[in-house]
Amino acid sequence: MDRHHHDNDRSVNMSETRREKTEALVEVTDNGLQEEGQDVLEWDALSPQQVQELLNKNQADLQAEMQQILGFRNRRTCVKEAAMLDYYVCGFWWAKEAKFTSMQTSFIMAALHRLLNNIEDKGLTFVENLMELSKLTAASCHGSTPDRRPLLSRDEAAALITYTRNSLFQKYRLYELLFSTSREELLMDMERTIEVFGCRDGLTPLEESVPTHPDSQEVALLAETNDQVLDG
Repeated sequence: MDRHHHDNDRSVNMSETRREKTEALVEVTDNGLQEEGQDVLEWDALSPQQVQELLNKNQADLQAEMQQILGFRNRRTCVKEAAMLDYYVCGFWWAKEAKFTSMQTSFIMAALHRLLNNIEDKGLTFVENLMELSKLTAASCHGSTPDRRPLLSRDEAAALITYTRNSLFQKYRLYELLFSTSREELLMDMERTIEVFGCRDGLTPLEESVPTHPDSQEVALLAETNDQVLDG
């Protein structure tokens, strides 16, 4: 009798442990991104209330608030923090001007965060990250159930792809250098950049070895990703 009771307790405990692990995986995945049902993506750095409040801010106030939320305290002396803050502020401001809802904006910020995280922590290549963008936008255009309205329309998803192409993918090698170069080397690049700042047509040292535009294969992949979203 005691043995049977012990086995039942053990079975219940194992079941609870499995359930707790499953719930933990659903709650927080991918370094701060929350997912439910694989098609809802949110950035937990911003609550829905914060997103709505930030959508009502002017650009200066938005930058100050975003700096505090992200914990960037050294943006004036740290090239990495300055670049990342600009990336997030510009992305949020674009969503605001494009009249996206707070829920859509939360998704957009989560997508931008994931793409940047893929470069910094996972070292994904241009093509690999582009495929990630394709999956995210495709999922946003389809509801998890037939009666559930998609988060983004095809035109809205295409606009997100276009924005991401211009803000991230056309500067992809610069972001790769940003996350793979030491602070000292970046500061040296800044000093040399200041020295040649008066040359309007000159490239900064960080840009000298970086193509201004993606190569033809990358451009074709961007166009294909856009077409896939539009074709549904």
